[in-house]
Amino acid sequence: MKVGLVYDPVYLEHDTGTHPENPRRLKAVMELLEKEGLLSRLHMLSPRKATTEELALAHAREHIQRVEAMARGGGGWADADTMVSPRSYEVALYAAGGVLRGLEAVMGGEVDSAFCLVRPPGHHASFWQGGGFCIFNNLAIAAKYALNHWVQRLLIVDFDVHHGNGTQDLFYTDPHVLYFSTHQVPLYPGTGSLEERGAREGEGITINVPLPPGCGDEEFLQAFHEVLLPAAKRFGPELLLVSAGYDAHWRDSIASMALSVRGYARITRLLKEMARDLCQGRLLFALEGGYDLDALASSVAATLRVLLGEEESPDPLGPPPNYRPPSISALLQIIKARNGL
Repeated sequence: MKVGLVYDPVYLEHDTGTHPENPRRLKAVMELLEKEGLLSRLHMLSPRKATTEELALAHAREHIQRVEAMARGGGGWADADTMVSPRSYEVALYAAGGVLRGLEAVMGGEVDSAFCLVRPPGHHASFWQGGGFCIFNNLAIAAKYALNHWVQRLLIVDFDVHHGNGTQDLFYTDPHVLYFSTHQVPLYPGTGSLEERGAREGEGITINVPLPPGCGDEEFLQAFHEVLLPAAKRFGPELLLVSAGYDAHWRDSIASMALSVRGYARITRLLKEMARDLCQGRLLFALEGGYDLDALASSVAATLRVLLGEEESPDPLGPPPNYRPPSISALLQIIKARNGL
């Protein structure tokens, strides 16, 4: 399997200091990939800058101009959580453009799948504004671009521990995009309820699985098997895009979930098989959250090992201690009934 990795040191220039979303995240991943001999097995893809026209596929020009002006003015805070440094606008162009480069490589047959190791992340950025550590919605821009150039229907799977409110908003009325999200509730940004199912032509094409704290590998996989798989088969996507957040790992203090590195590998295997069966193998991951450096690096490495075709490898961090998983069977039954699954 030929697997692409989008990365460039430019992503380290989005200087956020001691903020949880900081350059050390990508440094930790790259150091582990090098140490474990994975980099030499990947097809490196150099990002390009997204154009203003490409950003405008998903964002108001006022938002784009506001971010550019803030960066040129020395930086500041886009909201209470989202820092903009003097280089952030330029780096954000490379983040969105990096995901576009990965998409072009997948759709052009240059690689079988790709992982975009980019920052700043994107899934909280909406049409009008950034937020939640995100400036531009990298994956949504790629989705709009794909719909304009290659496909008629695509699936976005978001397994970040936070609901991707920006992505949901951008496709809420779009019948061409199935958006599926697993996320912890209650937690920022407070969206992603069962009742949020899309509107107008997109009604029923947004599927949220709001999970209680403490869910781990089996609960996430149960949701994917019982809800995502039948919904995807019914929808028939031609491309699978993944908002890959690793902050549901049990070591990540930003939330209260219990996924393991092994769990992320199993989720990746399921998504890879789904892409093979439904999307001619077209599969693209874009990094979102993940703030424990060891958990993030190990989980990204595990994802790439699966994409490369490796069998299951040992979990370097092990299972969560004192794991007492909640039952989500009743919740999934409600979701399945509401969506006719």
